[in-house]
Amino acid sequence: MDLLQEAIGSIAESIRFDSSLQKKSRGAPFGKGALAALTHFLSLAEKLGFETRNYDGYAGEVIFGEGEEFAVLCHLDVVPAGSGWEKDPFGGIVEDGKIYGRGAMDDKGPAICVLYAMKALKDEGFRPAKKIKLIVGCNEEDGWGCIEHYKKVAHMPENGFSPDADFPVIYAEKGILHVRLHFAAKKPPFSRLKGGTAANMVCDLCEAVPRTLDMGRAKELGLEVEERKLVSRGKSAHGSTPEKGKNAILPLLKYFAPECVAAENIIKYLFEDACGLKKLADETGPLTLSPNVVCYRKKELQIVCDIRYPATMSESMVHEKLSRIGVPYETLHHQTPLLVEKDDPLVTTLLGVYEECTGKKAAPVAIGGGTYARALCHGVAFGPEMEGDEAVIHQPNEYITIERVALLLDVYRRALYELTK
Repeated sequence: MDLLQEAIGSIAESIRFDSSLQKKSRGAPFGKGALAALTHFLSLAEKLGFETRNYDGYAGEVIFGEGEEFAVLCHLDVVPAGSGWEKDPFGGIVEDGKIYGRGAMDDKGPAICVLYAMKALKDEGFRPAKKIKLIVGCNEEDGWGCIEHYKKVAHMPENGFSPDADFPVIYAEKGILHVRLHFAAKKPPFSRLKGGTAANMVCDLCEAVPRTLDMGRAKELGLEVEERKLVSRGKSAHGSTPEKGKNAILPLLKYFAPECVAAENIIKYLFEDACGLKKLADETGPLTLSPNVVCYRKKELQIVCDIRYPATMSESMVHEKLSRIGVPYETLHHQTPLLVEKDDPLVTTLLGVYEECTGKKAAPVAIGGGTYARALCHGVAFGPEMEGDEAVIHQPNEYITIERVALLLDVYRRALYELTK
């Protein structure tokens, strides 16, 4: 069996573990599914002849070579499957030139491609002048507890890249801020309202139980009625690119807004941006604001927002705007921006590899997504998505093409050679 076929099989195997965040258990800080995915990955690496380490179920690493450390940072956890799938999200189905399943592109597929790229180099007799540490975490999507633990029990290299974003190479990543806002709703026109599964995932399903049902208004707003429950269906997307999805929260809020000040204000401030948050912008792009999780509890409409702010701006600038809304809120998660100069050797080397492998001239880009690259003192993100790709990350029917797997094997093999020779 050739390297490509081996990689395809291993990616499909890894997808079959539901490694979304689950209940903590002994030896499995992020749930049994994440631990199973980690165990599978490290076992595969050992079979390929590499030294491995498991750091208490939080993260693992695969080691190749000796000397100054160089990191490749990937993750094996995934966001929840969500709704709208035509394939089994954890089936690892290989069909029509694609591998389907949650994590195929984000980030199990790229992680396994890096592993097999390392195998290709080893089989060629390459001896890296640096110690390559392929680090795989199990909590990238929900707080980075894996990286925090790794830094406590192991040594994080200063330099490296993360194959968890876009080509040609990412020189900047926006700051990430997740906040929960509390809008008072003491006597709302509903007894229940809930939607969304993850802060960084555009809500694709929101449900409510109204105290009185207006069928005409429900139909006008595109809501479904199941017995006495109102159902709003949208389209999921990554929180950093909310424009690629359709937020299911908004139609339900519009239904209740005439009788609910809280719903009206959420629309005004978080969907219509009355405080001008989205006006914050620089060369890395404008701020994005995506209200992705909502629930009614303790006589409040509580809503969690995913905010990606420009890389040259500060967190305090965002808080100044948020404070204008005039409701209590708390920070759930924050990551400072990443910014590496465009002419930095790490950037130019990876850009050269990309151009050599694809034959395309390109320039470094900035993104709103957040990768493990910012866990390094000096790191960037490198692939696997390309301009023109169908948006599949955090969406139903996520897939990676066999053609892309073949390209990643080549790109990451050459990248590791150039950076560690």
